[in-house]
Amino acid sequence: MELELRHLRTIRTIAEAGSLTRAATLLGLAQPALSAQLRRIERALGGALFERGRHGVRATALGELVLERARIVLPAVSGLQQEAARFARARREPERLRLGGTHGPLLGALVDRLAEAVPDATVTTRASWSERELAGLLAEGRLDFALAGTCGSAAPPDATQLVWREIAVDPVFVMLPAGHRLAAADEVGLAALAGEDWACVPGDGCFADCFTAACARTGFAPRRMYETDTASCVHLVQVGRAVGLCRATFPTTPGIATRPLAGTPLVWRHVLGWHPETQAPDTAATVLAEARSAHAGTAARSDSYAHWLAGNDRPPAP
Repeated sequence: MELELRHLRTIRTIAEAGSLTRAATLLGLAQPALSAQLRRIERALGGALFERGRHGVRATALGELVLERARIVLPAVSGLQQEAARFARARREPERLRLGGTHGPLLGALVDRLAEAVPDATVTTRASWSERELAGLLAEGRLDFALAGTCGSAAPPDATQLVWREIAVDPVFVMLPAGHRLAAADEVGLAALAGEDWACVPGDGCFADCFTAACARTGFAPRRMYETDTASCVHLVQVGRAVGLCRATFPTTPGIATRPLAGTPLVWRHVLGWHPETQAPDTAATVLAEARSAHAGTAARSDSYAHWLAGNDRPPAP
């Protein structure tokens, strides 16, 4: 007789019950049938597993060895069965992709790419300015994937629990009113903007500190920073209230010129995150590939970024 998982479960039940009578009741067997099964198991393993007495049964040394192994094997097999069932169920059910992202053209471009790559999937989105909030939603299982960003080489949030993969690294550009004195320049030095007010979208990373440090290196401190949504930033720049900071992929917008900052003092690293225990590797690979294609498309649609890329051998290092 070959040992099977059911035999290990029987041994475990006898040990936990403390008697063959109680174990037989728990297993739904007659006691003589359980005793006969135990004898067959003992013959297969080469010795007695339990000592029988007036007060029940007690594991022998061989029995303790088998029980120790059973305590490892049975939960492992149960976990495997549950994981396989979840995976199979996910493959059978219509796919659903819940995407999160900071506001920007990349999120919309990714949705467009996925509509073609996985046409049967239902795609929903949730936008947030907070990378930490997006990471929390991933960890809680309320999002499947999140598009986020970090300033330079800063680590994404919750990097020990989540998987983050780089999509691309962009220079940070400046948004100027179309009539600004520097709007026609090929690039703009930070020092030339020392007297300006600034506009930027909010966030909870280190970008604001990095910007302040970059200004300090050129000899000035920013006068005022408006942290507000993208539409408001655009309006403040269009009316000449401020100059804005934006990712190089910012789309061409009437009344605004986007220009690179001389020396690329600031860079933005786009990353895609997910929880490794909730996403199949092939799904994650598909979404990551489409995110990178979506970024390439948004970069190509930005005239100023395409011009910058043509004059630079490679994207900026984080």
